[in-house]
Amino acid sequence: MSQKYEYKFVRIGEGWLEAKSGASGEYQQVVCDHAADGWRLIQVFAPPSGLYGAAKYFEVILERQSES
Repeated sequence: MSQKYEYKFVRIGEGWLEAKSGASGEYQQVVCDHAADGWRLIQVFAPPSGLYGAAKYFEVILERQSES
């Protein structure tokens, strides 16, 4: 029987100032809060699309085994 997974994408910060301040700790809380519900951190994605190549936002990618 193959295992099935579900994924969740949580965006942190919008705009380069918000993304920078969110990186200092908000993502840690997001990961901890979701881990309590069975989610596992896969990746923190930061696209270089803002000013001077800085990340405009961060996206926390989480995974957990599907119950179905």
